[in-house]
Amino acid sequence: MRFLITLQQGEDGFILAECPALPGCMTQGKTRDEVFSNIREAIEVSLSSRRAHALPQIEVTELDIAV
Repeated sequence: MRFLITLQQGEDGFILAECPALPGCMTQGKTRDEVFSNIREAIEVSLSSRRAHALPQIEVTELDIAV
């Protein structure tokens, strides 16, 4: 699966990452490599938790919008 993630530089020097498709799925890291590893793990845990608790599964799709 492919997920869109957002990155933002935090005031404390950490990089903040969030996966908007999965509510509450966010993490941070000191480097881009670390934050990518952390968000990958957070996504896996979120999806696993949703399955374990019989929550609705997330559908991921792409949509092109002209701006």
